Order: sequence, then C-alpha cells, then structure tokens
Amino acid sequence: MSEEHNELAEPSTADSFENPGLGHHRPRLGDEDPRAAKRSERQVVALFTVSILATIGGIVGYFAFPVAEADAGNVRMSTLVLGLGLGLGMLGIGAAAVHWAKSLMNDHEKVEERHEQRGDDATRERAVEMLQEGVADSGIARRPVLKGALGTALALAPLSFVVPLVGNLGADWNVSKFRHTAWAGTPDGGPRYLATDPTDRRIKASDITRGSMVHVMPYRLPEEEHYLEEKAKAVVIVIRVDPSILKEPEERRGWSYDGIVAYSKVCTHVGCPVALYEQQTHHVLCPCHQSTFDITDQAKVVFGPAKRPLPQLPIAVDDEGYLYAQQDFDEPVGPSYWERER
Repeated sequence: MSEEHNELAEPSTADSFENPGLGHHRPRLGDEDPRAAKRSERQVVALFTVSILATIGGIVGYFAFPVAEADAGNVRMSTLVLGLGLGLGMLGIGAAAVHWAKSLMNDHEKVEERHEQRGDDATRERAVEMLQEGVADSGIARRPVLKGALGTALALAPLSFVVPLVGNLGADWNVSKFRHTAWAGTPDGGPRYLATDPTDRRIKASDITRGSMVHVMPYRLPEEEHYLEEKAKAVVIVIRVDPSILKEPEERRGWSYDGIVAYSKVCTHVGCPVALYEQQTHHVLCPCHQSTFDITDQAKVVFGPAKRPLPQLPIAVDDEGYLYAQQDFDEPVGPSYWERER
C-alpha cells in the first residue's frame, strides 16, 4: 500500500471530528416566570425547615428518653429519635442544596480550556472574580428568607453530634468495671450457670449438638440498677466441636467440656456482637467489620481489624449435666482501652 494511501486512510483526529460546541440552552420555567422561581425558593426554604425541625426533634428526644436510666425502651427510643433527627437533618440540607442549584442558580454550561495548574496573577485574580460571581449568581443576597433558613439549618445540624457528646462528658468512665462480669459467681458464692436468653433456662451439655452455636447469659441475673450493663458484658457464645481439633494450651485444658467451649460475644475491636458461625472452618465472624476468630485455637484473630482473641469463659458440668462457669473470663471483655492489662 502506498504512503499516500496510508495518509488518506489514517486522517488525524482533528480533521475527522468537528467540535460540536455547546447545545442550545433551554431555559427553565423559573428563568422566565418569577412566580415559578419564587415557588422554588419556598420549596428550598421548606427543605431547610425540615432539617431544622428534625435536628431540634432529635435533641428533644435525647433528653426525653435518657439512656442513663438503663431502660431498654428508653435506649431504643433515644437511638431511634436521635438517628431520625440526624438523618433527616442532613438529608434536608442536602436536598435543599441540590434543589437550590438546579432551580435557582445559573444553569448555563461553560467551557474552560485546560491550562497549567498555577496560573499567572491575572488568572488568579480572575478566579477570585469568578468565585464572587458564583456567590452573586446563587442569589443568596437578594433572598433573605433563603439565607436565614440555610444559616439556621447549618448552625443547628452539628448539635445532633455535639449535644450527646457533651451530655456524656459526665458519664462514668471507670473502665475497671470491664475487668469483672456476673460470671464471677452468685451473691451467695455459688456457681453461675449458663442459661438461654431471654427464657433464662439452664442449659445442659447434652442440649448443645456438635457444630451448633448457642447464645447464653448468666442464669438468674438479678434485674438491679445496672442490669443491662452487666448483661451486655456477660453475653457469651457456646460452641461444640470435635474435641480432637481443639488447640488448648496446658493451662486451659480444663476450661472446656467434651468439645464445648465458651467465649465472650463482645468483639475485641469495637464491641459489636460476634454472632455468625461457619461450621466448616469453625470460625466466628463479627458482622460489623468482619473480624474473624478461630474457635478451635483459643478464638485467635484470623482476619479483620480486631487485635486480640475473644476472652474465654472456663466452663464445667455439675452432677446433673448443667453447664456452669468455673470462674470469670480470663481477661477483661470488649475492646482495648488505655488501662487494660492482660
């Protein structure tokens, strides 16, 4: 094939395609009808108002349902109201900003040629002018109601974070409470049996089949002032595997019974409940951040952000076959903290 033919067959991109330019601009209804523009402004103000009311509602709910009383209903309602207030507050601001940009701000397309990242002084001055033009184009100066709604919504939105944070500054930060749980024994000095939750029925070793996982709590845990806190610390998973695959150091030989092992259900990463069990690998998984622990090897971490194994609860069986805790966990439960010691 000749060289001349090659040049004809392979034209340059610049010769093959013409710049189509910008399409014809179609004005919006609000661009031509002042009443439509005013209606859009009212809609934006309404969305900001939703954000304002949601934030205030979340804060009111935080004080109306104090979680310090350790009431399950209060905890549930406080979480629900505060979450809705925070979610709707942020959603209202976002939706208002989008609607504002689409209905009230300039929608003409503009083309800017590529240039070096650092322009000359004239270019930088022009950039500042463009920013000022953008502020003017938003129309916020001539729309005081819109400006007030925006300012109020932005000012109140952070309160959904700040109020609960400030409210917890006076909370009990005595982390030594994590060193001991209700598994240490009953008030009369007797053993603490393993029981189902919420039926509070004692469990026998024969009730747990191989390859199954059971969620348990201390039997007859007294419903006193700190009941929910003590229950949260003492939740346990009990799993039965083939005793021959358990990797137990000498000091833990008596902590399991016929392949039944018990570990804290509180993840050592950020305290989420470890609730998923994979029978083939004998791994338990925390659904929050996928920390994975090997039940056959002292619940050591095999994957994920957790840094420590799950604390083990030493268990035994009485003469009637019921499972009970020999003693408390071998170490503090839950995430690591600054005063923690093994």
